Amino acid sequence: MSHRNTLTLHDKKAAHLYLYCHFFTMANTREEALQTITDSEEEFTCSSDDDEDLEDESFHLKKQSETTKGPIYNESVALPSGAYHTRAASKRHSFFCTEDNLNQCESDSDQMPAAKRARTLSWKEETDVDQVPQTLRFLPAREPGPQLSDAESHSPMSLFKLFFTESAVENLCHNTNAQAARAIAKGCKYKWTDVGVDELYRYIGLVFYMAVVKMSSIADYWGEDSLFSLPFPATVMSRDRYRTISWNLHMSHPDADEENDRKRGTDQHDRLFRIKPLMNIIRLACKAFYHPRRNLAVKERLVACRANIGMTAYMKAKLTKFKFFVLSDSSNGYTVDFSVYTGNNSFPTDRGLSYDAVMSLLDRKVLGSGYHVYMDDFYTSPKLFTDLFTLKFGACGTYREQRKGFPKSAANSLSRSSSRGSIRWIRDGPLVCVKWMDTQVVSVCSTIHAAYTGERVQRKIKAQHTWKTKSFPCPAPVTAYSQHMGGVDLSDQLLQYYSAQHKTMKWYRKIFLHFLDIAANNAFILHKELHGNMTHDQFMEELIAELCGVSQKAAPKQFSTDHVPIPGAELTSDVRRIATVGRRICVHCKVVHRKKQQTPWKCQACDVHLCLQLNRNCFQEWHKSL
Repeated sequence: MSHRNTLTLHDKKAAHLYLYCHFFTMANTREEALQTITDSEEEFTCSSDDDEDLEDESFHLKKQSETTKGPIYNESVALPSGAYHTRAASKRHSFFCTEDNLNQCESDSDQMPAAKRARTLSWKEETDVDQVPQTLRFLPAREPGPQLSDAESHSPMSLFKLFFTESAVENLCHNTNAQAARAIAKGCKYKWTDVGVDELYRYIGLVFYMAVVKMSSIADYWGEDSLFSLPFPATVMSRDRYRTISWNLHMSHPDADEENDRKRGTDQHDRLFRIKPLMNIIRLACKAFYHPRRNLAVKERLVACRANIGMTAYMKAKLTKFKFFVLSDSSNGYTVDFSVYTGNNSFPTDRGLSYDAVMSLLDRKVLGSGYHVYMDDFYTSPKLFTDLFTLKFGACGTYREQRKGFPKSAANSLSRSSSRGSIRWIRDGPLVCVKWMDTQVVSVCSTIHAAYTGERVQRKIKAQHTWKTKSFPCPAPVTAYSQHMGGVDLSDQLLQYYSAQHKTMKWYRKIFLHFLDIAANNAFILHKELHGNMTHDQFMEELIAELCGVSQKAAPKQFSTDHVPIPGAELTSDVRRIATVGRRICVHCKVVHRKKQQTPWKCQACDVHLCLQLNRNCFQEWHKSL
């Protein structure tokens, strides 16, 4: 007997229920599910983990129907007990259920992975009310701010020495002297005397001086025959001495370097061995003398380098670069902690570089709990954000839509034709994903904020050939991200103002120069937090003067007896040409008065032409500024 003749009324109902179960998996809202259930006048429960299982089952049954020329439900789906259900219906989770079971269904969905749950969610608009996520209580391990007494006076050098301590500099001297001895033993011909702590501080002072006063090459700082000659570097140390210290500067002992190099290719080899002694000291100092405020930012920082040692990140159309993962205080740009990228095996776990980089910087024992961490789309993932939320860290950041776990649903999503200021959002427990249409779509994920709380932003738009300012609604995560991610940008900006970087053949010296930048930048922020009476350039000027052991205020220049007026050219015997030969434009008139006045007189020492007349004494005015 055929399958068609053996089907009972119960069989037909089971087939009818299966079709509705398959329809429910494609429904977008709870209301659609309830309406369909009511119309069917049947109460039943459909279980599914995702649409793909149902699509596979439907395809399988359809093929059977085509083969047997019978209904799509045959005896292969009957159970011994007489109950009929599909393979998908035997799953443990249900998205769309009867009205009586929807609450239980939703509670079960909370235990489901975000990647599967996101497929059934629909984008909501700004008019839909979002539940404010659980507020994390801010419990810092210490009082936020500088961990120094503001009653005491702190000079720029004393704050810099918190990071480059005398013991650390003494270790630098020891390793540098050892490296120089090895170089000379190998046949290097330069002259060397052991460097001491005071001399190395002067060397660091010159490095900062070169960061403030830019020249095209190191040799130009000691040039004497140029209009741009600088007298200061030669008073601190000679050019050759500066170069030999630069060539031999070492943060680790060269004998220990050789032992570590012999382990290359094994698990015992440490790629950061040459910089670790100083790096560990600076990292501890960054965390010891300042405790960050609530809003933190994680971002990568790149240091240009031509070395090819397997630890650099290749950037298209740029130099290869060392990559630093940096945790900074968003309020002032203070570098709280950092780590150095050493390749794909930088971290021992297998959860991905971006995940491990963030987790390695957030130490709950050191920081406390309740912090808000902001990051860009390189780091953001649902797994990272939910794990941080479990550790009592809120997180917010832009995200890449193609990354695993983020919503892929196109139902009610933004499109290119969406108006500016349009908002769409999906909440999944503490995690909310928001899309906002600015000039292009901005995607932000957060465990801190509600999707939209009424914030508005000002944008300039062009209407009728004129630019006007218009207000647009903006999601809370987007405004917070724009505000607090500026902390790392501020940190990078401060570092770039007076960056100590210059060309060098050694990769570890590039890292050393960046350590100097971090120390000087953090010292300036500490001084600003404690006293706030210096600009950045004033701070650097005083720091350089103290490191180099010179007075910040230069002694007033004495007027030389060589500054006397002389004829601009040799006198001629032709009386008719005496007044015209050698006349040139007065420098003072040209610079100050914007006039081209010619004069036969010039200063003997300055070698510039200057007016010397009863009604115009440019010679005297010019030398007042000397």
